[in-house]
Amino acid sequence: MADSNITKHALSQALKELLLTQNLEKISVGNICEKCGMNRKSFYYHFRDKYDLVNWIYYTDFLTIIKKDETLIHFELLETICTYFYDNRLFYQKTFIVEGQNSFTEYFSDIIKSIVSEDISPYIPQDMNPEPFSQFYADAIVCAIKKWIYQKDCMSPQNFTKFLKQCIHIAIATQDFESEG
Repeated sequence: MADSNITKHALSQALKELLLTQNLEKISVGNICEKCGMNRKSFYYHFRDKYDLVNWIYYTDFLTIIKKDETLIHFELLETICTYFYDNRLFYQKTFIVEGQNSFTEYFSDIIKSIVSEDISPYIPQDMNPEPFSQFYADAIVCAIKKWIYQKDCMSPQNFTKFLKQCIHIAIATQDFESEG
């Protein structure tokens, strides 16, 4: 493992440990650096801010899972994502709280949007822009995942993914694309 990755992993582990006892908003870059014995300059060499670190954690942790089975298709990928969140609930309960620019929610929404756009594109009339539909479903899925992950006794990732798939298919199947006028 390159020195850069060793440093990034040390910073990510420090953040994960701090999140066991604190909310993300209360954790500073200084806290993260102190926890792993690094200076702030090292942190900023690798990450813009703590939110960039959170996104990197998701990307690298999740990408490792995805690379194990690159044949996954869209709803299978969504189930893999939900399983990952389920297995890492505490971390994502704390990171999903933060909203706004550079937040994990914003980053994750973009990922979901790209997955959903391919699934819904066959159902969108060719003369309509699919972008707003993809964004709508991405927002709905992200919101549903966040609510699900915060539940004390949330359903299994498999059942939750099945529920999401049913909701999307029902919504798409019942859409009326007739124009007004």
